[in-house]
Amino acid sequence: MSNTEPGPPAADGRAGRAVGGYLTVFNVAMLTVVAVASLRSLPTMATYGLGSITLYVIPALLFLVPVALVAAELATGWNGGVFVWVREALGARWGFQAVWLQWIQNVVWFPVQLAFIAASIAFVFDDQKLAGSGLYTAAVVLVLYWLSTALTLRGGNLFAKVGSWGGLIGTIIPGVLLIVLGGMWVATGQESQTPLHGGDIIPPFTGIASIVLIVSNFLAYAGMEVNAVHANQMRDPGRGYPKAVFVAVAVILGVFILPTLAVALAVPKSQLGLTTGIDLAFKVFFEHWNMPWATNIVAAAIAVGALASVVTWIAGPSKGVLAAARTGLMPPWMQKRNAAGVQQSILLVQGLIVTALAALFVVIPNVSTAFFTLVDMAAALYLIMYMMVFASAVKLRRTQPGVHRAYRVPAMKTVAGTGFAASAAGFLLGFWPPQGLSGIPPHAYPLVMAAVILVLGLPPLLFYRLRKPRWDQRGTGELAQDAKAGG
Repeated sequence: MSNTEPGPPAADGRAGRAVGGYLTVFNVAMLTVVAVASLRSLPTMATYGLGSITLYVIPALLFLVPVALVAAELATGWNGGVFVWVREALGARWGFQAVWLQWIQNVVWFPVQLAFIAASIAFVFDDQKLAGSGLYTAAVVLVLYWLSTALTLRGGNLFAKVGSWGGLIGTIIPGVLLIVLGGMWVATGQESQTPLHGGDIIPPFTGIASIVLIVSNFLAYAGMEVNAVHANQMRDPGRGYPKAVFVAVAVILGVFILPTLAVALAVPKSQLGLTTGIDLAFKVFFEHWNMPWATNIVAAAIAVGALASVVTWIAGPSKGVLAAARTGLMPPWMQKRNAAGVQQSILLVQGLIVTALAALFVVIPNVSTAFFTLVDMAAALYLIMYMMVFASAVKLRRTQPGVHRAYRVPAMKTVAGTGFAASAAGFLLGFWPPQGLSGIPPHAYPLVMAAVILVLGLPPLLFYRLRKPRWDQRGTGELAQDAKAGG
């Protein structure tokens, strides 16, 4: 829980303390775990059995570790997250573009995460057919999204408490429980639904499809940087934030790999649906040990954890967009805040987009197709932002070497270069139609992706071109802070 002892305001745009209560290492680590380590991707990876270990480790080395290291240095050198990092290196236009991409991909992602919650709720009520209903899924997405928005609008550090404890209840505990149940399954000699030979750790190579699979899994680790905007709310961000990041990395790998293997042990490959595999695994385990009632409880807990991640993401990227907007990059009506200081106009626009996207679950009969389509849309937009962040980290080392970073990445060019190359590969391969896609012709898929990237990615460039002096809503204090930060 966060310490309520007040701290002095930050003196400039670099790493400082928050006004109000401090966030602890636990808070920030758990917020990061909740933002990144969703149980949602486990069923897809469980189809590869022991091979999933390799499919998790390679992206972790090429993407997760570079993102974690670079975000730790940038967050302890400059307050403000992605917007400030890229602005300081590449200018206000591209800083705005980066934080917009972080935000808009997040908006596209909300229906995906909420659809996962809808499937868990269906298991709570012992009605698995509901998970395949587009109308039901869309209704749950809308109700839970707007409830999460209402919570965010209350302001304060309530989102941190919800994110921390929701992540513990709905992500960490179910993940640990899967590990324990999987271990008991093996120890008691039960039949495994996946081969457990040492050679199976290396998945079969099937050409471009295997490369696409590995690269697409990069996005399972996306979000490590999202809570960097809260680094200044820690008592000692220079030491606390890097520590929180590395704790989160270790937990994330554990949450992904071991529960995935547990799911693979219990559920036949043919039954591993995109949104129902986790709940099916618990159903198999608990029914075997005559505890069928426990499935409903765990499904409810998983829904709570997934909802906590939504609350966390609503609070983060939209806050970054507001910071950019107040420098004169968006019209005044988009900068309106409520009495609690929360970005109400941005959250309203965000909600309208989510509402429109939720309709995809009704328009596209196959829930899995809608799910895949939204995931790929979000991934393409997000990877552009990551390329900008990696490039900015390298440039800032050269152009602003005197700025104090409480943590400095060793071999920055190598680390950031690896992350940049991985992100570029992921972006290009995102135009490759996923296997088993229905509803969108394979030849049209790249065109759909390109259209989505243009429609959702161009607005910040238009806002920047049309900006007017009166759009700058900063007060004297904010202008002084930005001047000291180099803005």
